[in-house]
Amino acid sequence: MRETKVPLSLETLAVRAGQERSQFNEHSEALYLTSSFVFANAAQAAARFSGEEEGNVYSRFTNPTVKVFQDRLATLEGAEDCIATASGMSAILALLMALCSAGDHLVASTGLFGATQQLLGTIMPRFGLRTTFVGQTDLDAWQAAIRPETRLFFLETPSNPLTEVADIAALAAIAQRHNILLAVDNCFCTPVLQRPLDLGADLVVHSATKYLDGQGRVLGGAVAGPRKLTEDVFRFLRTAGPTLSAFNAWILLKGLETLQIRMLAQSAKALELAEWLEAHPRVARVYYPGLASHGQFDLVQRQQKGGGAIVSFTVKGARAEAWKVIDSCRLLSITANLGDTKTTLTHPASTTHGRLTQEQRAAAGIGEDLLRIAVGLEAVADLQNDLERGLAAS
Repeated sequence: MRETKVPLSLETLAVRAGQERSQFNEHSEALYLTSSFVFANAAQAAARFSGEEEGNVYSRFTNPTVKVFQDRLATLEGAEDCIATASGMSAILALLMALCSAGDHLVASTGLFGATQQLLGTIMPRFGLRTTFVGQTDLDAWQAAIRPETRLFFLETPSNPLTEVADIAALAAIAQRHNILLAVDNCFCTPVLQRPLDLGADLVVHSATKYLDGQGRVLGGAVAGPRKLTEDVFRFLRTAGPTLSAFNAWILLKGLETLQIRMLAQSAKALELAEWLEAHPRVARVYYPGLASHGQFDLVQRQQKGGGAIVSFTVKGARAEAWKVIDSCRLLSITANLGDTKTTLTHPASTTHGRLTQEQRAAAGIGEDLLRIAVGLEAVADLQNDLERGLAAS
Protein backbone atom coordinates (compact mmCIF):
# COMPACT_ATOMS: atom_id res chain seq x y z
CA MET A 1 0.00 0.00 0.00
CA ARG A 2 1.38 3.41 -0.94
CA GLU A 3 1.83 5.88 1.89
CA THR A 4 -0.97 8.36 2.49
CA LYS A 5 -1.09 11.33 4.85
CA VAL A 6 -4.83 10.89 5.37
CA PRO A 7 -5.72 8.48 8.22
CA LEU A 8 -7.47 5.39 6.89
CA SER A 9 -10.44 3.66 8.48
CA LEU A 10 -10.29 0.13 9.81
CA GLU A 11 -12.37 -1.29 6.97
CA THR A 12 -9.88 0.14 4.45
CA LEU A 13 -6.86 -1.07 6.41
CA ALA A 14 -8.36 -4.57 6.57
CA VAL A 15 -8.18 -4.67 2.78
CA ARG A 16 -4.98 -2.73 2.12
CA ALA A 17 -2.58 -2.69 5.09
CA GLY A 18 0.75 -4.49 5.01
CA GLN A 19 0.96 -5.43 1.34
CA GLU A 20 4.23 -4.89 -0.51
CA ARG A 21 4.05 -5.90 -4.16
CA SER A 22 6.78 -7.98 -5.74
CA GLN A 23 8.54 -7.24 -9.02
CA PHE A 24 5.47 -8.66 -10.78
CA ASN A 25 3.26 -5.90 -9.31
CA GLU A 26 0.44 -8.29 -8.42
CA HIS A 27 -2.86 -6.87 -7.19
CA SER A 28 -3.77 -9.71 -4.81
CA GLU A 29 -1.27 -10.60 -2.12
CA ALA A 30 1.31 -13.10 -3.36
CA LEU A 31 1.40 -16.62 -1.91
CA TYR A 32 5.00 -17.68 -1.23
CA LEU A 33 4.96 -21.48 -0.93
CA THR A 34 8.62 -22.04 -0.19
CA SER A 35 10.43 -23.55 2.75
CA SER A 36 13.64 -21.55 2.32
CA PHE A 37 15.10 -18.49 0.59
CA VAL A 38 18.26 -18.13 -1.51
CA PHE A 39 21.07 -15.76 -0.57
CA ALA A 40 23.36 -13.82 -2.90
CA ASN A 41 26.47 -15.09 -1.18
CA ALA A 42 27.84 -16.59 2.04
CA ALA A 43 28.18 -13.20 3.70
CA GLN A 44 24.52 -12.40 3.13
CA ALA A 45 23.48 -15.81 4.44
CA ALA A 46 25.46 -15.20 7.62
CA ALA A 47 24.04 -11.69 8.01
CA ARG A 48 20.46 -12.93 7.57
CA PHE A 49 20.87 -15.76 10.08
CA SER A 50 22.46 -13.46 12.66
CA GLY A 51 19.83 -10.78 12.19
CA GLU A 52 22.32 -8.14 11.06
CA GLU A 53 20.42 -7.88 7.76
CA GLU A 54 16.66 -7.96 7.49
CA GLY A 55 15.14 -10.44 5.08
CA ASN A 56 13.70 -13.90 4.72
CA VAL A 57 15.63 -16.93 5.90
CA TYR A 58 13.39 -19.95 6.45
CA SER A 59 9.60 -20.20 6.51
CA ARG A 60 9.56 -21.56 10.03
CA PHE A 61 10.00 -17.96 11.16
CA THR A 62 10.16 -15.66 8.10
CA ASN A 63 7.82 -15.72 5.11
CA PRO A 64 6.57 -12.77 3.03
CA THR A 65 2.93 -13.90 2.99
CA VAL A 66 2.90 -14.46 6.74
CA LYS A 67 4.48 -11.06 7.25
CA VAL A 68 1.70 -9.32 5.34
CA PHE A 69 -0.86 -10.99 7.60
CA GLN A 70 1.12 -10.04 10.71
CA ASP A 71 1.50 -6.43 9.63
CA ARG A 72 -2.16 -6.10 8.67
CA LEU A 73 -3.46 -7.54 11.93
CA ALA A 74 -1.04 -5.38 13.94
CA THR A 75 -2.41 -2.33 12.14
CA LEU A 76 -6.01 -3.32 12.86
CA GLU A 77 -5.28 -3.88 16.57
CA GLY A 78 -3.25 -0.69 16.89
CA ALA A 79 -0.19 -2.78 17.81
CA GLU A 80 3.45 -2.12 17.07
CA ASP A 81 4.07 -5.72 16.08
CA CYS A 82 2.38 -9.09 15.60
CA ILE A 83 3.63 -12.68 15.54
CA ALA A 84 1.49 -15.27 13.74
CA THR A 85 1.28 -18.89 14.89
CA ALA A 86 -0.20 -22.19 13.75
CA SER A 87 -3.36 -21.93 15.88
CA GLY A 88 -4.96 -19.92 18.64
CA MET A 89 -3.76 -22.36 21.29
CA SER A 90 -0.19 -22.22 19.95
CA ALA A 91 -0.39 -18.42 20.21
CA ILE A 92 -1.23 -18.72 23.91
CA LEU A 93 1.50 -21.31 24.41
CA ALA A 94 4.06 -19.13 22.62
CA LEU A 95 3.10 -16.15 24.79
CA LEU A 96 3.51 -18.17 27.99
CA MET A 97 6.78 -19.80 26.98
CA ALA A 98 8.25 -16.51 25.80
CA LEU A 99 7.26 -14.23 28.65
CA CYS A 100 7.01 -16.50 31.70
CA SER A 101 9.48 -18.70 33.58
CA ALA A 102 9.34 -21.50 36.11
CA GLY A 103 8.23 -20.06 39.42
CA ASP A 104 6.07 -17.36 37.85
CA HIS A 105 2.39 -17.03 38.69
CA LEU A 106 -0.61 -16.11 36.54
CA VAL A 107 -4.09 -14.90 37.34
CA ALA A 108 -6.70 -15.99 34.81
CA SER A 109 -10.44 -15.96 34.39
CA THR A 110 -12.56 -19.00 35.23
CA GLY A 111 -14.44 -18.21 32.03
CA LEU A 112 -11.64 -19.23 29.69
CA PHE A 113 -12.10 -21.65 26.78
CA GLY A 114 -11.76 -25.26 27.93
CA ALA A 115 -8.46 -25.95 26.15
CA THR A 116 -6.95 -22.76 27.60
CA GLN A 117 -7.97 -23.85 31.09
CA GLN A 118 -6.37 -27.23 30.44
CA LEU A 119 -3.15 -25.57 29.27
CA LEU A 120 -2.93 -23.24 32.26
CA GLY A 121 -4.25 -25.61 34.90
CA THR A 122 -2.86 -29.01 33.86
CA ILE A 123 0.10 -28.69 31.46
CA MET A 124 1.95 -25.53 32.50
CA PRO A 125 2.19 -26.49 36.21
CA ARG A 126 4.47 -29.35 35.12
CA PHE A 127 6.94 -26.65 34.07
CA GLY A 128 6.61 -24.59 37.25
CA LEU A 129 4.05 -22.05 36.03
CA ARG A 130 1.07 -21.78 38.38
CA THR A 131 -2.31 -20.16 37.74
CA THR A 132 -5.01 -18.86 40.07
CA PHE A 133 -8.44 -18.75 38.44
CA VAL A 134 -10.83 -15.98 39.48
CA GLY A 135 -14.21 -14.70 38.41
CA GLN A 136 -14.07 -12.72 35.18
CA THR A 137 -15.94 -9.69 36.53
CA ASP A 138 -14.71 -9.69 40.15
CA LEU A 139 -12.04 -6.99 40.26
CA ASP A 140 -11.44 -7.58 43.98
CA ALA A 141 -10.68 -11.24 43.26
CA TRP A 142 -8.10 -10.30 40.62
CA GLN A 143 -6.46 -7.93 43.10
CA ALA A 144 -6.51 -10.47 45.95
CA ALA A 145 -4.96 -13.21 43.80
CA ILE A 146 -1.79 -11.21 43.12
CA ARG A 147 1.43 -12.65 44.55
CA PRO A 148 4.97 -11.24 44.49
CA GLU A 149 5.74 -13.66 41.63
CA THR A 150 2.64 -12.81 39.54
CA ARG A 151 3.75 -12.12 35.99
CA LEU A 152 0.59 -12.08 33.89
CA PHE A 153 -3.17 -11.52 33.90
CA PHE A 154 -4.90 -13.54 31.16
CA LEU A 155 -8.53 -13.41 30.08
CA GLU A 156 -10.85 -13.52 27.11
CA THR A 157 -13.66 -11.04 26.85
CA PRO A 158 -16.42 -11.76 26.11
CA SER A 159 -15.87 -15.17 27.66
CA ASN A 160 -16.61 -18.53 26.06
CA PRO A 161 -19.45 -19.52 26.23
CA LEU A 162 -21.26 -17.29 28.76
CA THR A 163 -20.16 -13.99 27.16
CA GLU A 164 -19.08 -12.41 30.44
CA VAL A 165 -17.39 -9.09 29.75
CA ALA A 166 -14.35 -7.98 31.73
CA ASP A 167 -13.55 -4.34 32.38
CA ILE A 168 -10.27 -4.22 30.46
CA ALA A 169 -9.33 -0.69 31.54
CA ALA A 170 -9.92 -1.48 35.23
CA LEU A 171 -7.89 -4.69 35.04
CA ALA A 172 -5.14 -2.86 33.17
CA ALA A 173 -4.95 -0.30 35.98
CA ILE A 174 -4.58 -3.06 38.58
CA ALA A 175 -1.96 -4.85 36.50
CA GLN A 176 0.06 -1.70 35.89
CA ARG A 177 0.17 -0.83 39.60
CA HIS A 178 1.81 -4.20 40.26
CA ASN A 179 4.04 -4.35 37.17
CA ILE A 180 2.00 -7.24 35.74
CA LEU A 181 1.33 -7.84 32.05
CA LEU A 182 -2.28 -7.99 30.84
CA ALA A 183 -3.05 -10.25 27.87
CA VAL A 184 -6.54 -10.28 26.36
CA ASP A 185 -7.91 -12.92 24.00
CA ASN A 186 -9.88 -10.80 21.50
CA CYS A 187 -11.23 -13.74 19.49
CA PHE A 188 -14.94 -13.04 19.99
CA CYS A 189 -14.85 -9.34 19.17
CA THR A 190 -11.90 -8.90 16.80
CA PRO A 191 -10.57 -5.34 16.36
CA VAL A 192 -13.80 -4.43 14.58
CA LEU A 193 -15.73 -4.47 17.86
CA GLN A 194 -12.99 -4.03 20.47
CA ARG A 195 -9.33 -2.95 20.68
CA PRO A 196 -7.89 -4.08 24.03
CA LEU A 197 -4.57 -2.25 23.55
CA ASP A 198 -6.45 1.05 23.40
CA LEU A 199 -7.94 0.18 26.80
CA GLY A 200 -4.58 -0.50 28.46
CA ALA A 201 -3.88 -4.16 27.70
CA ASP A 202 -0.26 -5.08 26.94
CA LEU A 203 -0.94 -7.94 24.52
CA VAL A 204 -3.75 -9.22 22.34
CA VAL A 205 -4.15 -12.89 21.44
CA HIS A 206 -6.19 -14.29 18.56
CA SER A 207 -7.44 -17.59 17.35
CA ALA A 208 -7.39 -16.48 13.73
CA THR A 209 -9.21 -19.73 12.97
CA LYS A 210 -12.41 -18.03 14.06
CA TYR A 211 -13.61 -14.64 12.80
CA LEU A 212 -10.37 -13.49 11.17
CA ASP A 213 -10.77 -16.33 8.65
CA GLY A 214 -14.53 -16.27 8.97
CA GLN A 215 -15.36 -19.25 6.80
CA GLY A 216 -14.07 -22.27 8.72
CA ARG A 217 -11.22 -23.01 6.31
CA VAL A 218 -7.88 -22.88 8.11
CA LEU A 219 -6.19 -22.72 11.51
CA GLY A 220 -4.12 -19.79 12.70
CA GLY A 221 -3.23 -17.68 15.70
CA ALA A 222 -1.49 -14.44 16.60
CA VAL A 223 0.02 -12.41 19.43
CA ALA A 224 0.07 -8.61 18.98
CA GLY A 225 1.61 -5.89 21.10
CA PRO A 226 4.75 -3.82 21.62
CA ARG A 227 7.90 -5.13 19.94
CA LYS A 228 9.74 -5.33 23.27
CA LEU A 229 7.34 -8.17 24.16
CA THR A 230 6.70 -9.75 20.76
CA GLU A 231 10.44 -10.11 20.14
CA ASP A 232 10.52 -12.83 22.79
CA VAL A 233 7.50 -14.52 21.20
CA PHE A 234 9.34 -14.43 17.86
CA ARG A 235 12.45 -16.03 19.39
CA PHE A 236 10.33 -18.85 20.78
CA LEU A 237 8.58 -19.34 17.44
CA ARG A 238 11.90 -19.39 15.57
CA THR A 239 13.22 -22.20 17.75
CA ALA A 240 10.12 -24.20 18.66
CA GLY A 241 8.29 -23.79 15.36
CA PRO A 242 4.51 -23.47 16.02
CA THR A 243 4.45 -21.71 12.66
CA LEU A 244 1.62 -20.31 10.56
CA SER A 245 1.88 -21.71 7.04
CA ALA A 246 2.07 -19.33 4.09
CA PHE A 247 -1.08 -20.84 2.59
CA ASN A 248 -3.06 -20.33 5.80
CA ALA A 249 -1.75 -16.77 6.08
CA TRP A 250 -2.96 -16.08 2.54
CA ILE A 251 -6.42 -17.45 3.35
CA LEU A 252 -6.52 -15.34 6.51
CA LEU A 253 -5.65 -12.23 4.51
CA LYS A 254 -8.66 -12.90 2.30
CA GLY A 255 -10.75 -13.26 5.46
CA LEU A 256 -9.58 -9.92 6.85
CA GLU A 257 -10.85 -8.17 3.73
CA THR A 258 -14.45 -8.90 4.73
CA LEU A 259 -13.96 -8.82 8.52
CA GLN A 260 -15.86 -5.62 9.24
CA ILE A 261 -18.77 -6.50 6.98
CA ARG A 262 -19.11 -9.93 8.55
CA MET A 263 -18.71 -8.86 12.17
CA LEU A 264 -21.32 -6.12 11.93
CA ALA A 265 -23.78 -8.30 10.01
CA GLN A 266 -23.35 -11.33 12.27
CA SER A 267 -23.65 -9.17 15.38
CA ALA A 268 -26.92 -7.72 14.12
CA LYS A 269 -28.29 -11.19 13.37
CA ALA A 270 -27.12 -12.48 16.77
CA LEU A 271 -28.96 -9.68 18.57
CA GLU A 272 -32.17 -10.45 16.68
CA LEU A 273 -31.86 -14.17 17.49
CA ALA A 274 -31.02 -13.45 21.16
CA GLU A 275 -34.14 -11.30 21.54
CA TRP A 276 -36.24 -14.10 20.04
CA LEU A 277 -34.71 -16.70 22.35
CA GLU A 278 -35.20 -14.48 25.41
CA ALA A 279 -38.94 -14.40 24.68
CA HIS A 280 -39.22 -18.14 24.05
CA PRO A 281 -41.17 -20.11 26.69
CA ARG A 282 -38.76 -23.09 26.54
CA VAL A 283 -35.66 -20.96 27.16
CA ALA A 284 -34.64 -20.30 30.75
CA ARG A 285 -31.91 -17.70 30.18
CA VAL A 286 -30.03 -16.02 27.34
CA TYR A 287 -26.42 -14.82 27.51
CA TYR A 288 -25.65 -12.13 24.95
CA PRO A 289 -23.73 -8.87 25.48
CA GLY A 290 -26.11 -6.87 23.31
CA LEU A 291 -29.14 -7.58 25.51
CA ALA A 292 -30.16 -5.12 28.22
CA SER A 293 -30.49 -8.14 30.54
CA HIS A 294 -26.76 -8.92 30.22
CA GLY A 295 -24.94 -8.45 33.50
CA GLN A 296 -22.38 -6.03 32.05
CA PHE A 297 -24.59 -4.29 29.50
CA ASP A 298 -23.43 -0.77 30.47
CA LEU A 299 -19.79 -1.83 30.23
CA VAL A 300 -20.45 -3.44 26.84
CA GLN A 301 -21.81 -0.13 25.54
CA ARG A 302 -18.59 1.63 26.60
CA GLN A 303 -16.08 -1.04 25.63
CA GLN A 304 -17.46 -2.76 22.52
CA LYS A 305 -18.92 -1.54 19.24
CA GLY A 306 -21.38 -4.43 19.10
CA GLY A 307 -22.44 -7.54 20.96
CA GLY A 308 -20.63 -10.04 18.76
CA ALA A 309 -22.04 -13.18 17.19
CA ILE A 310 -22.07 -15.65 20.11
CA VAL A 311 -25.39 -16.35 21.79
CA SER A 312 -25.61 -18.87 24.60
CA PHE A 313 -28.78 -19.97 26.33
CA THR A 314 -30.12 -22.51 28.79
CA VAL A 315 -33.13 -24.67 28.06
CA LYS A 316 -35.70 -25.62 30.67
CA GLY A 317 -34.43 -29.04 31.69
CA ALA A 318 -30.98 -30.62 31.63
CA ARG A 319 -28.72 -32.47 29.20
CA ALA A 320 -31.52 -34.55 27.66
CA GLU A 321 -33.52 -31.46 26.72
CA ALA A 322 -30.44 -29.61 25.46
CA TRP A 323 -29.44 -32.54 23.27
CA LYS A 324 -32.98 -32.74 21.87
CA VAL A 325 -32.60 -29.20 20.60
CA ILE A 326 -29.33 -30.10 18.88
CA ASP A 327 -30.57 -33.37 17.42
CA SER A 328 -33.75 -31.79 16.04
CA CYS A 329 -31.95 -29.10 14.07
CA ARG A 330 -31.55 -29.63 10.33
CA LEU A 331 -29.92 -26.34 9.30
CA LEU A 332 -27.53 -25.38 12.11
CA SER A 333 -24.20 -27.21 11.96
CA ILE A 334 -23.45 -29.40 14.96
CA THR A 335 -19.82 -28.46 15.46
CA ALA A 336 -17.75 -26.78 18.15
CA ASN A 337 -16.04 -24.30 15.82
CA LEU A 338 -17.21 -20.70 15.75
CA GLY A 339 -16.66 -17.62 13.63
CA ASP A 340 -17.99 -19.23 10.47
CA THR A 341 -20.50 -17.72 8.06
CA LYS A 342 -22.48 -20.90 8.69
CA THR A 343 -24.25 -20.92 12.07
CA THR A 344 -22.98 -23.57 14.48
CA LEU A 345 -24.52 -25.13 17.57
CA THR A 346 -22.79 -26.99 20.40
CA HIS A 347 -23.27 -28.32 23.93
CA PRO A 348 -20.24 -26.88 25.79
CA ALA A 349 -20.42 -29.19 28.82
CA SER A 350 -19.80 -32.25 26.65
CA THR A 351 -17.60 -30.72 23.93
CA THR A 352 -15.50 -27.55 24.28
CA HIS A 353 -15.42 -27.81 28.08
CA GLY A 354 -15.86 -31.57 28.35
CA ARG A 355 -12.32 -32.21 29.60
CA LEU A 356 -12.83 -29.97 32.62
CA THR A 357 -13.87 -31.46 35.91
CA GLN A 358 -17.44 -31.03 37.06
CA GLU A 359 -16.17 -28.58 39.68
CA GLN A 360 -14.35 -26.52 37.05
CA ARG A 361 -17.44 -26.39 34.84
CA ALA A 362 -19.54 -25.35 37.81
CA ALA A 363 -17.08 -22.55 38.64
CA ALA A 364 -17.33 -21.37 35.04
CA GLY A 365 -21.14 -21.52 35.12
CA ILE A 366 -21.35 -24.18 32.43
CA GLY A 367 -24.28 -26.49 33.14
CA GLU A 368 -25.76 -29.43 31.26
CA ASP A 369 -28.65 -27.23 30.10
CA LEU A 370 -26.41 -24.75 28.26
CA LEU A 371 -26.17 -24.43 24.47
CA ARG A 372 -23.93 -22.10 22.46
CA ILE A 373 -24.81 -20.70 19.05
CA ALA A 374 -22.24 -18.99 16.84
CA VAL A 375 -24.48 -17.00 14.52
CA GLY A 376 -23.51 -16.91 10.86
CA LEU A 377 -24.98 -15.09 7.89
CA GLU A 378 -28.12 -17.08 7.22
CA ALA A 379 -31.55 -15.46 7.44
CA VAL A 380 -32.52 -15.17 11.11
CA ALA A 381 -36.02 -16.48 10.35
CA ASP A 382 -34.49 -19.72 9.05
CA LEU A 383 -32.38 -20.07 12.20
CA GLN A 384 -35.46 -19.47 14.35
CA ASN A 385 -37.48 -22.07 12.48
CA ASP A 386 -34.70 -24.63 12.88
CA LEU A 387 -34.33 -23.97 16.61
CA GLU A 388 -38.09 -23.95 17.12
CA ARG A 389 -38.23 -27.56 15.95
CA GLY A 390 -35.76 -28.52 18.68
CA LEU A 391 -37.17 -26.33 21.40
CA ALA A 392 -40.64 -27.72 20.79
CA ALA A 393 -39.22 -31.22 21.28
CA SER A 394 -37.33 -30.37 24.47
